[in-house]
Amino acid sequence: MSVSLGDIAGLVAAVAFVALVIAIAVPLLKLGSVLEETRTSVSRFTQATLPVIDEAAQTVRGANAQLAKVDTVTTSAAEIGTNVSALTTLVSATVARP
Repeated sequence: MSVSLGDIAGLVAAVAFVALVIAIAVPLLKLGSVLEETRTSVSRFTQATLPVIDEAAQTVRGANAQLAKVDTVTTSAAEIGTNVSALTTLVSATVARP
């Protein structure tokens, strides 16, 4: 049984191909674990952020309700100021008549 030069070259090529596949597989496996860790981090971030966003929305709704109340109060105060001004004018005109 003699081994030809072509058989040796084929064996070397096969070993080189296997080494190349292993060399490419290792970074791909590491990339897969990095992507999995990224997915997990994004999932945790989302779970932590959504309640904060909901709470912020609720706070904004409460602030809007308070602003509506303040608007009502300031409108009433403006009306009172107008009425007092009219009353002052009327009293001044009444007192100033001889």
